[in-house]
Amino acid sequence: MNRGNARLNGYALDQVQLVPEDRAVEVGFSGAVLLPQLLREAAFVCGVDRSQDVVNAASHRFADAVRVGRAEFRTGLVEDLPLPDSTFDKALSVHTVYFWQSLRAGSAELHRVLKPGGRVVLGFLPKAHMDRMNMPADIFTPREPMRSFAALRDAGFSDPEVRRPSTEAAWLVVTGTRR
Repeated sequence: MNRGNARLNGYALDQVQLVPEDRAVEVGFSGAVLLPQLLREAAFVCGVDRSQDVVNAASHRFADAVRVGRAEFRTGLVEDLPLPDSTFDKALSVHTVYFWQSLRAGSAELHRVLKPGGRVVLGFLPKAHMDRMNMPADIFTPREPMRSFAALRDAGFSDPEVRRPSTEAAWLVVTGTRR
């Protein structure tokens, strides 16, 4: 599973298309797997996670970046991001859509915090695959790729796409650009 997660993380990061001037937000960063690379490639990184313990751990681990104003970490939910409007160039969330209460609300919030022209990337295993894993229904909500696509489109993202690196990959990303 870790190899699969590493491939999805890498693919999602490639699809977000970071440039050195970017202000990036990662929603649901949990174990902070992508944060080191985000910090290497972007001018500023904000991490939002529902767990205060995760936020505290990241604040400690990346204290130097926080101290110089290149990173910050906040507790919050994707449906109500504790961030100002039109602040970020890129938004990334991997393996989190299963925990969102609402795809529409989460997509609308990501749209709100991105600047016009900003890019969003959501990486996840689709419902068909999650259903075979028998994940606990009280914790996981398997998501159909086209529902995620529709939620981004309905939130105002242009050119939403479902992307897979190959037909063999179980996972995928859904991308969009803020109008």
